[in-house]
Amino acid sequence: MSNIEQKSEKRDAGATQPSQTSQADVKGKLVEFLWWLKKQGFSEKTIHGYVEMLKLLVASGANLFEPETVKEALAKLEKSNSWKHAAVCAYSKFAEMHKLQWEKPKVKRVRPLPFIPLERELDDLIAAAHKKTACFLQLLKETGMRAGEALQLKWVDVDFERRTITLNTPEKGGNPRIFKVSPKLIEMLNSLPRKAQKIFPVSYTALKCSFLRVRRKLAHKLQNPRLLQISFHTFRHWKATMEYHKTRDPLYVKELLGHKKLDTTLLYIQIEKTLFQNSSSDEFIVKIAKTPEEIQSLLAVGFEWVGVKDGLVYLRKRV
Repeated sequence: MSNIEQKSEKRDAGATQPSQTSQADVKGKLVEFLWWLKKQGFSEKTIHGYVEMLKLLVASGANLFEPETVKEALAKLEKSNSWKHAAVCAYSKFAEMHKLQWEKPKVKRVRPLPFIPLERELDDLIAAAHKKTACFLQLLKETGMRAGEALQLKWVDVDFERRTITLNTPEKGGNPRIFKVSPKLIEMLNSLPRKAQKIFPVSYTALKCSFLRVRRKLAHKLQNPRLLQISFHTFRHWKATMEYHKTRDPLYVKELLGHKKLDTTLLYIQIEKTLFQNSSSDEFIVKIAKTPEEIQSLLAVGFEWVGVKDGLVYLRKRV
């Protein structure tokens, strides 16, 4: 995160500020906040998102040292509840840094179903991107890593002989994971220069800007506006949905993605059922499991997780 690390550590980020701050000071306060988040261990993606949200709140009339004006700005902004929930989290961290007291507004967060593109649409973007960005996108497609996790990978994490990549720096409290990758990805990695420890020695912001340029040009060239809905995280959504479709094993998908809770993974079961509802038979064998061993055995032979009722786990398998 070179753009953050270049900021001077001499700033006293924890000092309490007066209630009034001039517009000229806003940029400096956000730089202090950016560096404070860095020291707290937040990923560059999260830091960038939080700072951009606070910028928009300021542009909408908020004084960051007057929490009530932040609430007023949030109320005026025509943004989704998911965005406002994230903005509340962002300002809460700013308030924590400056020891400000504020009562969080209630924002009901509704998680929208993610967009799942066609595989050829992902491949079109990979083919159109420059070498480094193309390799990054292929990595996301094959592993389902978060973009921040992929950016932390080092050359020592790649076993070129066994064609595996080990993720030792998972985000959001996930577990380390190891991935088997294709000869194509290995060849793409081998074509990159090795001038640093990291495979992708660039900032998240720089890589995202490169991707957005490619996406915009390709959407126009192919006259396919669906491409504009694809983000780095879309590759992860696609991978999870496809892996569940192939395995019918929610526990496997949970481990692949590094989720802490199975509830997070169950979203992709819902998506898969919608996308592939007409692709095979609608007749099922239904089983009930009472123990973890029974669940594991049924999943191993192709049964899929349906749900839990009265302490019993229901699973099914297409005939």
